[in-house]
Amino acid sequence: MSADTLAPMFAALADETRWSILQALGEGDASASALAGRLPVSRQAIAKHLAVLQEVGLVEPIRAGRELRFRVIGAELSVIAERLDVIGRGWDRRLASIKEIAEEL
Repeated sequence: MSADTLAPMFAALADETRWSILQALGEGDASASALAGRLPVSRQAIAKHLAVLQEVGLVEPIRAGRELRFRVIGAELSVIAERLDVIGRGWDRRLASIKEIAEEL
């Protein structure tokens, strides 16, 4: 996954409402109407946020009879978590090196 792919995902995740939607969908698939009943956001706003999350590949729509529900694409979130872990380990190594140099002085 390239930086060109990750940047839009991080931008989508930076919005508090979209983060709340992902957390709610983590508990199970839900429609925009069901999410609007659980979150302090209108159904129309939920639908717009879901469109953003779908565009970056974090959720997918699924048909359940006449209802359109959304589900989190866990594999994409796992890839993001792995990339953040790699970045975090790199910073840990740098900070350990700085600490070592400072203690030698």
